[in-house]
Amino acid sequence: MNFDLTEEQQAVRATFARFCDQRIAAQAAALDEARAYPRELMAELAGLGMFGMRYPEDAGGSGMGLTEFCVALQEVARGSMSLAGAAAMQSLMGTKFLHMLGNGDIMERLFKPALRGEKTGAICMTEPNAGSDLGGIATNATKVDGGYLINGQKTWITAAPVADFFTVFARAGEEKKLTIFLVERGFKGLIVGREIHKMGVLALPTSEVAFDNCLVPDSHRLSEEGDGEAHLKKTLAEIRIITGAMGLGVARAALDEAVRYASERKQFGKPIDRFQAIQFKLAEMATQLEAATQLVYYAAWLCDAGRPHHKQAAMAKLFATEAAAEICDQAARILASYGYAMEYPVQRYLRDVRFLLIGGGTSEILKLIIAKEVTA
Repeated sequence: MNFDLTEEQQAVRATFARFCDQRIAAQAAALDEARAYPRELMAELAGLGMFGMRYPEDAGGSGMGLTEFCVALQEVARGSMSLAGAAAMQSLMGTKFLHMLGNGDIMERLFKPALRGEKTGAICMTEPNAGSDLGGIATNATKVDGGYLINGQKTWITAAPVADFFTVFARAGEEKKLTIFLVERGFKGLIVGREIHKMGVLALPTSEVAFDNCLVPDSHRLSEEGDGEAHLKKTLAEIRIITGAMGLGVARAALDEAVRYASERKQFGKPIDRFQAIQFKLAEMATQLEAATQLVYYAAWLCDAGRPHHKQAAMAKLFATEAAAEICDQAARILASYGYAMEYPVQRYLRDVRFLLIGGGTSEILKLIIAKEVTA
């Protein structure tokens, strides 16, 4: 077994680690305080080719795998979870279905510009009464001449206030099964509603989205009627793996800050990292991070190799995000009162990491998925 990164993967890590250290870290706190969508940094990520890493060259990408993307995303999350969330949306959830199912016009006018950072995409699945339960999705699409009329309400839509297009899951056809549609910003009947104020990831806006007889042309029905859930299942594992990768990034940032602080803070005449109580915390945090790293990259490797990986993706997301939450909490404990101070970044890590425990499936849902695989 070889656990080393390839030369290409090492180059990816070096590029995005440098970008994190030189460009993201210095702005992360200001972005958080301003609650401002990181447009400038997103443009710079587009220039680095991040949004197209996982797409083939003939589609405007660079033809890399999920592993390379996780390497890059982990480094971005180490600097800013808001930026990492925006980049993940743009690179996968906001564009994947356009690449899988879009026609030539959609590819040229929306997909390729999105990879260049010129257009912003979002995905609309969650509803007031439908989160983990896809069967609860009530948004419907009624066939009319030339297209569909979509009616319904979505909530917790990441990047909705700034999005140029939306991948929408709605029920269509005689059997009213999930179908995927593409709705552009200017379509009549699309309503981007109130912004949802969150405790973390403050530079990544989230809002409600409604559809009031929103007319979507036939050309913008991405999937066949009723095929939406099947296409979604092909992508869910990837979403879970990259969410785990973001957990690795914020956990690394929290651990690094705890190590730095513990080496500088003196009590009873010596740095606190000389005390066994602090050493135990740091040891446990480092071990959790190492275990999470192996799970995430093993799941990514399985995905790239075309091997079964849905169970491993659920395990990776479950363990990595829960470990990240624990590491951020322990870092705050090591900093004590300074872990509660806004001038130190640990409070931001502690707030932002909660974002990862929800997106891609809650820990409880993931446990059910894993248990089903284990007992099958």
